[in-house]
Amino acid sequence: MSTGRTYNVISLFSGGMGLDLGLEQTGRFRIRACVEKEDSFCETIRLNRAAGRLPKDLAVFEHDISALDPREVLKKCNIEPGELDLLVGGPPCQTFSTAGRRGTVQDPRGTLLWQFLRFVEVIKPRMFLMENVRGLLSAALHHRHLAERPEKGGPPLEPDEQPGSVIRAFAEDLQSIDGASYHMDCFEVNAVNYGAPQLRERALFIGNRFNASVDFPDPTHANPDALDNEAQQADLFSTPKSCKPWKTLRDAIAGLADENPTIMDFSPRKKRFLAMVPPGSNWRSLPVDAQKESMGLAWVAKGGRSGWWRRLSFDLPCPTLVTMPNHASTSLCHPMEVRALTLREYARIQEFPDNWEFFGTPSEQYAQVGNAVPIRLGTVAGDLIANELDRLVQSGWSCGQRETQPYRVVYVQSHIRTRQWFKDGETFVWEEGGENDGAQYAAPKTRRKTAVLQSASNF
Repeated sequence: MSTGRTYNVISLFSGGMGLDLGLEQTGRFRIRACVEKEDSFCETIRLNRAAGRLPKDLAVFEHDISALDPREVLKKCNIEPGELDLLVGGPPCQTFSTAGRRGTVQDPRGTLLWQFLRFVEVIKPRMFLMENVRGLLSAALHHRHLAERPEKGGPPLEPDEQPGSVIRAFAEDLQSIDGASYHMDCFEVNAVNYGAPQLRERALFIGNRFNASVDFPDPTHANPDALDNEAQQADLFSTPKSCKPWKTLRDAIAGLADENPTIMDFSPRKKRFLAMVPPGSNWRSLPVDAQKESMGLAWVAKGGRSGWWRRLSFDLPCPTLVTMPNHASTSLCHPMEVRALTLREYARIQEFPDNWEFFGTPSEQYAQVGNAVPIRLGTVAGDLIANELDRLVQSGWSCGQRETQPYRVVYVQSHIRTRQWFKDGETFVWEEGGENDGAQYAAPKTRRKTAVLQSASNF
């Protein structure tokens, strides 16, 4: 049962405010302060605060977080350590400082991931929400060159060379915080499965200092082809999954009126190649000579080429937004026009309000939108956290569990298996309104899977 309370939030690495807007859309949270380093991003926050789209008393700290004392932020908000309801943020995913090409990594405790942990340690929030790229879960503290790995005759990997050692170290440091025993669950999710019109995998870390385990909700949306298959297989004892079809690019940008668009467009050379690509296809539709001319050495590479000269389809969710839509290898070309997606189309795909203003150069504005957490994920996570805070309030801030619970990593159908582009010499073009049997997304192999986050001592 909801308490009706509004919970206080401090936001770190606020960027374009996607995560924060998602939380506010639940109606249960009030953002008290934002910490952001980039001037143009802070100006965006101030613009929207002045226009009444954010709380008027929202404090904006334009700071390098490593030089900011968390106590200063608390003082500005008139909040004591231990009283903040929720600390949120998405530390930029650094390739932990390397020397040369994938060299030795520095101590991670100087990185932005550990700056978030420093704020947790000082502020001691009741709960925290940290988001990041899914690849962080498999990142290693130290990288060993491929030629020196065990499969090439080298010695076994050390614990800090093991995949996942970054998060294991983070978890161990979280558990060692003095005076607060935090439990943390990590959820691998995809925004498209919750109603966002975009394929975007994220890792959401939800922690609390009451030893309470939480569970991220099951997807509410699914591949419409998979839904059709489940409906066909239903019988008296089974029913199709109660999901809605994925939202599409058409759902996001249809009817958008933008008389003076901000756009980082393709060069004339790039448009020459894209003009030869039909909607729903990529470089595979070009003549072989044009493929070689336009792609260079990438033409002979293996894998990772589906984004080359890609033209989108209105009938499908948008691929993951990047900060620059006009790159040849990660192109996001409009389905019907030979141009990149505009900034406002970007904002629609991330589900920013149409009246949300962005400040800065075009590249800075695209970065704010492209790097943002899909607002839909902020709302889903916010509902979950608000319900958990309600439960804890009603229990007198006691979860009833005495033994420390293991940290978990929960996979919630985050990986969407790539649709077919090419096979056995045949190019598959996604045709609007067509059958597209050969080009469909493959059905998911795993819906939900839970693993315990092991400590380094277990390796």
